[in-house]
Amino acid sequence: MPIMTYMAAIAEATREEMERDEAVYLMGEDIRASIYGASAGLHAIFGDDRVIDTPLSENGFFGAAIGSSLVGQRPIVETVTSFFWVGMDQMISQAAKMRYMFGGQATLPVTWRARMFYARGAAAHHSDRNYNIFMSTPGLKVICPTNPYDAKGLMKTAVRDNNPCLIFEDGIAISSRGEVPANEDLPGGELLVPFGEARIVRAGTDCTVVGIAGGVAHAEDAAKVLEQEGISIEIIDPRTLVPLDKQTILTSVEKTGRLVVVDPAHEVCSAASEISSIVAQEAFWSLQAPIMKVAAEQVNVPYSPALEPLVYPTPERVINAVKHTMG
Repeated sequence: MPIMTYMAAIAEATREEMERDEAVYLMGEDIRASIYGASAGLHAIFGDDRVIDTPLSENGFFGAAIGSSLVGQRPIVETVTSFFWVGMDQMISQAAKMRYMFGGQATLPVTWRARMFYARGAAAHHSDRNYNIFMSTPGLKVICPTNPYDAKGLMKTAVRDNNPCLIFEDGIAISSRGEVPANEDLPGGELLVPFGEARIVRAGTDCTVVGIAGGVAHAEDAAKVLEQEGISIEIIDPRTLVPLDKQTILTSVEKTGRLVVVDPAHEVCSAASEISSIVAQEAFWSLQAPIMKVAAEQVNVPYSPALEPLVYPTPERVINAVKHTMG
């Protein structure tokens, strides 16, 4: 299969969906210049009306996207996670609630793409990993692709969904390369990854490790080291946090008896906390050891290149957590 970068996979998914449906359009800051690489060449193909550079006003253009979705358009909004706070009123008060409050008469097919830059000296304002905030908001779907295959397949599924979808593109995953099949090689002629179906990245028998976003890469690095010591871990990538495929996680824990959750967001009220809670409640009698969370420290992210790496999960922290559950 062809090898593709994560950003190229997002770009290909966007182009294919814009070609398939004239209601799909792209908007965001500096996207015609393709600052982040996922909109390169789209303006030349689709023109001013469907590739729209916006002012530096997230609350304004988030609202414009929501309004256009209510009258039949399917906007893709490109931003970064730190700017979600500026548009929070539109996302939480409007997008998340309208379909419910209108009794299902309204649909809001908005797809937000947000990059999570961290471990790059971006400092506190631009280093948020805030998917956990939106997990607790009814009406929103939360997606975390960790490789190019899922980036393309989940992106296409999100654009076709009639609910607001938030795609969080992890700074570690963004730099990845991987196999993405050509459309002509796929049944049905295109790549669509369904929501709510986790991926078993690596089968194992001794401990289940659930990786959120960039946590998958840390888990994979840890698995190679642990394997040399005779410890077999099963790595699960949820793909989507809302909806969450909890059954795959529970089935794995029933087999291994142990759980470590690796989450680059802050630990308190995190995705790791929610997954840990589900397993504690629904698979308690399968557990042979306490659940371990490997998450970001509960501090604002420092700018200092010496301090910032100390905040986030690492393969070494994953290894220590797995060994702790093994006694």
